[in-house]
Amino acid sequence: MTPEFLSYIAPARRYPQLWRLLAGLVVIGVVHVAWSALVMLGAGLMIGRGLIAAPPGGLSRETIGASPGMMLMLLATFAGMGIGTVLAARLLHRRGLRSLIGPGRTALRHFLGGAALILAVNLLALAALVDPAAPEPALPMRLWLALLPLALLGVLVQTGAEELVFRGYLQQQLAARFSSTLVWMLLPSLAFGMLHYEPGQMGANAWPVVAITALFGLIAADLTARAGTLGLAWGLHFSNNLFALLLLSPQGDLSGLALYRMPFGADDTETMPLLLAFDAVLLLAIWAICRLALRRR
Repeated sequence: MTPEFLSYIAPARRYPQLWRLLAGLVVIGVVHVAWSALVMLGAGLMIGRGLIAAPPGGLSRETIGASPGMMLMLLATFAGMGIGTVLAARLLHRRGLRSLIGPGRTALRHFLGGAALILAVNLLALAALVDPAAPEPALPMRLWLALLPLALLGVLVQTGAEELVFRGYLQQQLAARFSSTLVWMLLPSLAFGMLHYEPGQMGANAWPVVAITALFGLIAADLTARAGTLGLAWGLHFSNNLFALLLLSPQGDLSGLALYRMPFGADDTETMPLLLAFDAVLLLAIWAICRLALRRR
């Protein structure tokens, strides 16, 4: 473990018992489910009063994020995951939000650097590889710009909540209890990958998506261990999802806030596997750049 990571996990060493971690995960799950139910109840009431539009085909797991309003609501549900993590850390480990993120200024610098890097790499890859005529306009530009502040906040909340759980709370508490990287890096990354297992929406691509997501989890876990803050992993995650959810999205249930859509869905078995393989190469290149930057700091 690096000195930065030892400093990062020091607050978790005060109460490292596994029963506390397991109880904390239960707290996170309960709060997340309860919060999500409240958000979706509110969404149903807003649809009933005509304040937001229902997704095409009505409310269902397969279409819930296909309209702008419901996609914003879907992103809002992740706030419960973040709230639950902060509560679990406070109630069971006697530590606060800052201990999950790391030193504030350093974390912010890492966040901005990671976000800028992955957005630049994705834009360059898009310009080099994608036929400009292939993406289909989705939201009108004026509406997209009007929704952009809320959409950015939603992606910030969604990615921040996931990072708090997997690279913050879970990785920290496991590292405080076990020295093996197979435990504190691999287990959270596999859990993160399985969180994205959606065969109903992705069909035969469900397991490749789990694999690429777990790869991102491993990269984020390694960079968190090197950086000693959550900022770099959060920045990479935020910018990656900003691109995939707000700029250019496949057709389907998570495209409600996208400016453009690709002419295929997440269950496409010809194009999506190639894109996922290319994403894996990009992620490894980004990881190498980040490791080099951290080594030279």
